[in-house]
Amino acid sequence: MPRETLGLVLGFVGVCIFAGTLPFTHLAVEALSPLFITAGRAALAGLLALVTLVLLRKPWPTRGQLGTFLLSALCLVAGFPGFTAFAMQSVPASHGGVVLGILPLATSAISALIAGERPSRAFWAAAVAGAALVVGFTLHEGGGSLGKGDLFLLAAALSSALGYVLSGKLVRSGYAGWEVISWILVVSLPVTIPVAVWTMPDPVAVVPAWSWIGFLYVALMSQYLGFFAWNAGLAIGGIAHVSQVQLLQTFVTLIFAAFLNSDPVEPSAWVVAAGVFLLVVLAQRAKVRR
Repeated sequence: MPRETLGLVLGFVGVCIFAGTLPFTHLAVEALSPLFITAGRAALAGLLALVTLVLLRKPWPTRGQLGTFLLSALCLVAGFPGFTAFAMQSVPASHGGVVLGILPLATSAISALIAGERPSRAFWAAAVAGAALVVGFTLHEGGGSLGKGDLFLLAAALSSALGYVLSGKLVRSGYAGWEVISWILVVSLPVTIPVAVWTMPDPVAVVPAWSWIGFLYVALMSQYLGFFAWNAGLAIGGIAHVSQVQLLQTFVTLIFAAFLNSDPVEPSAWVVAAGVFLLVVLAQRAKVRR
């Protein structure tokens, strides 16, 4: 399989896992605080990552790389999970999935600035058109305005984009994709464990089972296992190219939201999905220099 094709396949697997993040977070925030969800998911995933790294005897990151790991942790462990958890208190998961359609364009822009990638004009045209289509759909659904939840989601998108680019650079430096997210979670443990314990609901038994299921999904799948495929895809296929696959995440999220949260999905969403799919194909065909 060509490297770019393999990168796209791995990226799409990661996208399908990440697509469940907002719907399952919506389930979790029905009975759990956003702060506990943010710290708890990272603490649980971090402990699993620590066990994995110790069993496989992986060496610790160098001092020169530690700063990149810490900044990635700030984006992917604190920023994105925290902003999305607060957003899910006020907006439906289906709406949030559409707003996060801006994420691929943000990732491409940041990769051009700090990762040494130089997308062509054709690539930018397709990327901007795809993001504009998604944002236009969002404004139409929201009556032409953005609420507080939308602002949280935009902040989440920017935080996630920076985290994706930084983790992609770490993969290129010699780490496997799963090692990068593992170390990101491990270096966060001195903060995430105390905060998770401090914000844990009391008593635990009063939390409904569905909220715990939502929490476990975002902890194990969204926070950890999804990055195995995603980070590897970014490194193999190129950050700018593979990031455009995430435009499809919006519509996979709509499917999750319809089943898990009973959110209504209008026919116009599927029309927009078809348009975005075509733009993703155009973006993949455009040249990206490194």
